Amino acid sequence: MKPTRLYYLDTLKVALTILVIFHHAAEPYYPESAWPYSPSNKAELMPWIWHFLSVNASFFMGLFFLIAGYFVPKSFDRQGFKIFSQKKFIRLGLPLIIISTIISIIMGQLEVAHLWYLESLLLFSMLYALARLFIKPINTDNPPRPTIWGMLIVAAIMGVGGHFIRQVSPQDNWIWLLGFIHIEPAHYLQYAMMFVIGILTYRFQWLQNMKNSTGAASLIIGVALAVGNYVRGDSGMWSGIVYQYFGVYESLMCVFISVGLLWLFREYISGTNPFLDWCAGQAYGAYIFHLFILLIVQNATDSIALPGIVKFFMIATITTALSFIITSLIRKIPGLRKVL
Repeated sequence: MKPTRLYYLDTLKVALTILVIFHHAAEPYYPESAWPYSPSNKAELMPWIWHFLSVNASFFMGLFFLIAGYFVPKSFDRQGFKIFSQKKFIRLGLPLIIISTIISIIMGQLEVAHLWYLESLLLFSMLYALARLFIKPINTDNPPRPTIWGMLIVAAIMGVGGHFIRQVSPQDNWIWLLGFIHIEPAHYLQYAMMFVIGILTYRFQWLQNMKNSTGAASLIIGVALAVGNYVRGDSGMWSGIVYQYFGVYESLMCVFISVGLLWLFREYISGTNPFLDWCAGQAYGAYIFHLFILLIVQNATDSIALPGIVKFFMIATITTALSFIITSLIRKIPGLRKVL
């Protein structure tokens, strides 16, 4: 029998891709953003948009790494080191090399932009493949179920580690590791841990074995933490505590929101239809191409006078639609479906 495809993970990746596009569409409307486009009408700026950006950044890329890590053991088991490595290079390495080269030529310096995700995912995947040459996969007849206490322990390790890293390298400080791997140290421990958690999730069948009570509780805790981050201002005791220990707070959001969303999609968005299948097929390419499309749309609509919130939603929606449609057209070119 063929293994049942987890359609809800495809749908969740589509949702995360759309969230990434909306996140980047919101960037220029935060006054302190370093986004390459800035609205000429400063009345459109929305200082409060940092709440939206902050909550997104706490979990969405970490959840991407978890889902990617989930599929890595199965691929390696089926393909072996050589084919696994070749396919990862084609799928991740080729877009990274081609598009980062174009960006670097335009910028006049080495730049990978948002494709840092592909770069890190390729690195993590190859480290896993190398490790598997010497380490046997984990197998257990009675795998443990996910628990709230287990999530707290993971979040605590991630948060305490992230807190100390941020004393040396604060959030949004990007560096070149080994001269060519672009990373943000403040979040990198989270990404590495979430990738490993994805691998363990596959091996221990945590997605299938997670109790509804655990998943629902995780979602409630994650939403409560997100609300706590939304309501904090620039002063006051609550804001001061969260700001001082944001590495820990953010890690709690990452773990509980991610597990909560996995449960939510497993239970309530587990099916599929032709439209969702189509979206799932374009999501990867939409992530790769959306930045260029977004900058074109932002500059093209700069002269349109609208309230900032309306313009943000308009630009994000247009960019999302164009990113998926253009990807579907590009994937019709012979040979590109293997890459995109």
